[in-house]
Amino acid sequence: MSAQPTQQPKVSEREARQVAEAAREQDWRKPSFAKELFLGRLRMDLIHPHPMPPPQDAARGEAFLAKLRDFCETKIDGARIERDAKIPDEVINGLKELGALGMKIDIKYGGLGLTQVYYNKALALVGSANPAIGALLSAHQSIGVPQPLKLFGTQEQKDTFLPRLARTDISAFLLTEPDVGSDPARLATTAVPDGDSYVMDGVKLWTTNGVVAELLVVMARVPKSEGHKGGITAFVVEADSPGITVENRNAFMGLRGLENGVTRFHQVRVPAANRIGPEGAGLKIALTTLNTGRLSLPAMCVGAGKWCLKIAREWSSVREQWGKPVAYHEAVGSKISFIAATTFALEAVLDLSSQMADEDRNDIRIEAALAKLYGSEMACLMADELVQIRGGRGFETADSLAARGERAVPAEQILRDLRINRIFEGSTEIMHLLIAREAVDAHLKVAGDIIDPDKPLSAKAKAGANAAGFYAKWLPKLVTGPGQLPHSYAEFHPPGHPDLSVHLRYAERTARKLARSTFYAMSRWQGRMETKQGFLGRIVDIGAELFAISAACVRAELLRTTTDHGREAYQLADVFCRQSRIRTEELFNRLWTNTDDLDNKVVKGVLSGTYTWLEQGIIDPSGEGPWIAEATPGPSERENVHRPIR
Repeated sequence: MSAQPTQQPKVSEREARQVAEAAREQDWRKPSFAKELFLGRLRMDLIHPHPMPPPQDAARGEAFLAKLRDFCETKIDGARIERDAKIPDEVINGLKELGALGMKIDIKYGGLGLTQVYYNKALALVGSANPAIGALLSAHQSIGVPQPLKLFGTQEQKDTFLPRLARTDISAFLLTEPDVGSDPARLATTAVPDGDSYVMDGVKLWTTNGVVAELLVVMARVPKSEGHKGGITAFVVEADSPGITVENRNAFMGLRGLENGVTRFHQVRVPAANRIGPEGAGLKIALTTLNTGRLSLPAMCVGAGKWCLKIAREWSSVREQWGKPVAYHEAVGSKISFIAATTFALEAVLDLSSQMADEDRNDIRIEAALAKLYGSEMACLMADELVQIRGGRGFETADSLAARGERAVPAEQILRDLRINRIFEGSTEIMHLLIAREAVDAHLKVAGDIIDPDKPLSAKAKAGANAAGFYAKWLPKLVTGPGQLPHSYAEFHPPGHPDLSVHLRYAERTARKLARSTFYAMSRWQGRMETKQGFLGRIVDIGAELFAISAACVRAELLRTTTDHGREAYQLADVFCRQSRIRTEELFNRLWTNTDDLDNKVVKGVLSGTYTWLEQGIIDPSGEGPWIAEATPGPSERENVHRPIR
């Protein structure tokens, strides 16, 4: 008889941080452009010349994209999906027949074996037809069962599951719980060892694909016992196992076709052979999976940017105001320029990060995280600008536009659909903290014991000696560099083209300034640095802008040497870099001139009720009920709405 499930663990803030720290990859075995950037070093040798896919990979990828484009144009009705809030079964089955479920799965298991670059291009394409389909395919193979199996699965697990996942079975990733988001230390779902199985109990929330999935990767806590290390552990679970109930299909402001639900596990027996990796490795598996899995989300943001640019161009050239097309009014033209330049830069960041992932010669954990963070934020801004360019028509639904005889442009829909990307797979706020932790890793390795209150004086003394040696060598290198030499990066100023070398010199100088600012902040706040989330967020945002500047310049040079669009690419890169530099300088100003401390005082006042008088004079239309749903383990009392595609 299996033991009774444990209740949700109570953990302190420090314990929660320790769990998260233990799960992150500790070592840097490969170089990282972004890591070097935060240390004040612009390592152009890691990204230039721009890496390229092997010809055979490109040919295979282009052949699939041609088939997928035809399918999207002839078989996908995005307006119908929006109206019905459901992807038709025949569309999903058609994608299965194309092999779209296996884009990232090796050919030997029945997949297409696409590179990350072409997988991203496919997601951008299908996501432009309907973002919910892009989300389905991404959740299935970027964070669903295929990726953790590829990285951590046994050969038997790969042989058993990957052929199914490549052609027929949709997968889902189940980590989040009603009261557990980015704080996995409080994970309540349990998997209790019982013979050659585990017995799983708990409730999972926001299970993207969970309503239609046949295979699940589930994170559950294994209690520590004799012969069992315990800890958060990953399992492959058959979705039709007895005791699994999909209790609700959730509905959202966007992505109306998303098959996202609430899944309850009650005494679900999972074979021990279905455990991925050792006990206690679940969070490390999840985070490692996301290192490249996060690139799928900015891929769809790039697709959205391209669509926004197309609509902005077509609309603003025919809509006239005061005797000329609105595009030629500066107030509108600046928005179009922003959309064009930003789309160019986002694609540059995405393709560069993806190609580095394919080559596997760089550690891209920070690059992928920056791509997700930057892509999700900038795509929302571009969609908002498109709605503004369209005016009242931007706020009007596509169905309403069509009903009165105008082109059915779903501008308001893309704004709603993109909004979740700032939350999916790590919210912007969590991404700031995650990237900041990696950005200061070198400092913590040499000086972390100095600011750790739990370390004895002997450890602090040893750390002090190590830190003195590290900083004696590192700090002088932050004083001067190639960014101060007028002819540095001269290859980025070919005759007849805008001068991009000036932007790379700026990036080099600014990377050193960023590193100095980080060092000063650590010296000033020491152990309190982790509480300065506003400061850390701005540090990360500066790094994101510098990464985008670098990627945009490298991409422009690549296009100059390999296509007929070199001059135009240089123009877009130049405009983007100038816009980015303005944002960067604003962020630097806000590092030290901000209202962070005052904001904290106001927050305390709000939560203590000091300002409740400000809330008077309104009606709250919210319904009754708890803020967080009850998730006590036990049998389900609701109908099972699980509906696998047939």
